[in-house]
Amino acid sequence: MSSFPEDFSDRPEYAFLSPSGNGRGIIFSNGHTWKQQRHIGITALRKLGLGKKSIEHQIEDGAQTLGEIFRQTKGQPFDPSLPVINAVSNVICALSFGHQFAPDDENFQKLIKALETLVKFTGSVFHALFLAFPRLMSYLPGLHKEALASMEEIISFAKQEIEKHKKSSALHEPQDFIDYYLLQIDKSRNDPKSTYGEENLAVCISDFFAAGTETTMLTVMWALLLLTNHPNIQEKVQKEIEDVCEFSRSISYQDRKKLPYTNAVIHEIQRVIYIFTAGVPRQNTKDVKIRDYHIPKGSFILPDLRSVLLDPEQWETPEEFNPNHFLDKDGKFIEREEFLPFGIGQRICVGELLARIEIFIFLTNLLRTFSFQLPEGVKKLSEVSVIRATVQPHPYKLCAIPKKA
Repeated sequence: MSSFPEDFSDRPEYAFLSPSGNGRGIIFSNGHTWKQQRHIGITALRKLGLGKKSIEHQIEDGAQTLGEIFRQTKGQPFDPSLPVINAVSNVICALSFGHQFAPDDENFQKLIKALETLVKFTGSVFHALFLAFPRLMSYLPGLHKEALASMEEIISFAKQEIEKHKKSSALHEPQDFIDYYLLQIDKSRNDPKSTYGEENLAVCISDFFAAGTETTMLTVMWALLLLTNHPNIQEKVQKEIEDVCEFSRSISYQDRKKLPYTNAVIHEIQRVIYIFTAGVPRQNTKDVKIRDYHIPKGSFILPDLRSVLLDPEQWETPEEFNPNHFLDKDGKFIEREEFLPFGIGQRICVGELLARIEIFIFLTNLLRTFSFQLPEGVKKLSEVSVIRATVQPHPYKLCAIPKKA
């Protein structure tokens, strides 16, 4: 029998990344390069205080800024997508560069535009055509040209920040991912097998943005939509938060242990709306036999995590938004091994904990501050998905009504 994590840990070549990624970074690298880049990613995130107070403080600041922007709408209908993507992207900036940007910063807005172009491209016919005919498409105009330029822009943005860090020389006391990575380059200078270098560093940062922005932003967007459509569930979450968390203090990720219903609601949102149409492609490192199927080495494998997250044998009402899937009969939160939105095996998402903290802190702070309601005359926000490479809600507007402290 195959040892699943190891045998399916490679990535197939991804034509779209070859001009800039070229087997670098974390997501689409393999072998020794992948192991080293993943190691520095996990190590730096841990040392930067993932799960401790330091990164949470940055996320709490982002949640506060997001709440202030929502408050400026004065209860009128608005589209929350831009402030949400700004807030989520700024968390990646804080981690990677050690600082956040003002929402109207010109360079930051260029970065957001580049990310939005990539999101648009991955759901388009140009993406499918590029993967099928990369050489032919390189001669033709289209959205793929804009997307390639956007990818280069993100990497260029990262390189500018790397240069600034090299000049400031804070390696004796690393403050962010670039600091930790530059320190690792220095330590590995005499290692001929080292893959630590500035090109890999720039691609790692673009991986953080690619993997950590759209997914978290869409989860928050779906959460606001579903909670607006289910006011009874929203009110129950708000009451639990009010009963447990004093308004005078910020909510931390540790509070989830005291908020079983809220925790269950967030898990259920991620289960019922799995953000990817399919998992990120994999490739097996050797011939594998599973049951009666022979899978030759180097096969292109597309994991179908939705089949587990919506399995009728595992979930009482698989197609419905039902927080009771994560609660026992006494209302206590229960972990479910079938809950796999971040993947499985050695390629499980490096930023899983970061995403969990972000989603929890953003949503609990927003729900403590506002009641989300339908605009006048709207009976329900559409829960029909827009299927691209990710599962997106149709554009919508809601009303954020400030609650009394």
